[in-house]
Amino acid sequence: MPSISDCRSLALAILDLPSQPTVIVCGRRKERLDELVASHNATGRLKSVTLDVLSERNALKSSIEDIVNTYPDLDAVLFSSGIQRAFDFTRPDTIDLDSLECELATNYTSIVRMITFFLPHLIKLGEQGRPTFLYPVSSGLSIYPAAGVPDYCATKSALHSLSISLAVQLKKKNVHVVEIIPPLVESELHGFQGATQGLSRFWLTLEEYTKETMEGLVRGDPYVPAGTAVERYKKFEGGKLEAAARLYGQS
Repeated sequence: MPSISDCRSLALAILDLPSQPTVIVCGRRKERLDELVASHNATGRLKSVTLDVLSERNALKSSIEDIVNTYPDLDAVLFSSGIQRAFDFTRPDTIDLDSLECELATNYTSIVRMITFFLPHLIKLGEQGRPTFLYPVSSGLSIYPAAGVPDYCATKSALHSLSISLAVQLKKKNVHVVEIIPPLVESELHGFQGATQGLSRFWLTLEEYTKETMEGLVRGDPYVPAGTAVERYKKFEGGKLEAAARLYGQS
C-alpha cells in the first residue's frame, strides 16, 4: 500500500519478482496511482485502489472489504502510510495538536484499523493452509528516537511494539508479521518542513534501500532492517521477538 516514493519503489520491485505476483497499490491521490499504473503495467499485474487511511472507521472497513472481495487471493499486505512533523516541546505554545493527532492517526491508528479489517480474510486463508503476511513499515527511529520529531518516533515505536506482539499472536494462525525497518531514506517524507536538503547528505539512496529490503524479504527474514537500522536492531532489539514469544507462552 505505497504512499511515498520509497514504498512505491518496493511495490515495483515486488512486481518484478520471478513469482509474478499481482500488486495492488493503494493511496489517497488517484492521479498518482493512475500515473504509476500507466507507466509500469505492461504485464497487467499492477492494480490500483483509491483509499484514504484517515477516512471514518466504518468507511475504511467498507473499503477494505471491497478490496478483499475484488481480490480474494490477496495474501499479503504492506502498510506504509506515514507523515513526519517536527515539534518543539520547549515551546508548548507552538505545538499544533491537530497536526500531532493527524500524525498519530496516519502512522499508527489507521494501520491498526486496517490490520484489524484485513485479518478475517488473512486468517481464513491461513487456516486453509495458505501462508499469509502482514508487512508493517516502521522506522529505525522506533529503536531510539530523533528528538526533533518526537511524535513520529513515538508512533513508529508503537507500531514496532505492535508488530512484535502480532508476530507472536498470529503465528499459530499461519499469518506471518514481518516488520520492515527503514533507516533515513531518500524520500519526500522529509519535504513538508524543508528538511530534504540537509538530510540528503546522510540518507540511504532509494536504490540501496530497495535492494537491501527486497533481499531480506526474499530470504524470508522475520524482520527486515536496512542501512543504519541493521546495527541499531542488532544492538538494542536482538532476542526481543523470542523473549516476547516466551512471555506469551507463559500467559
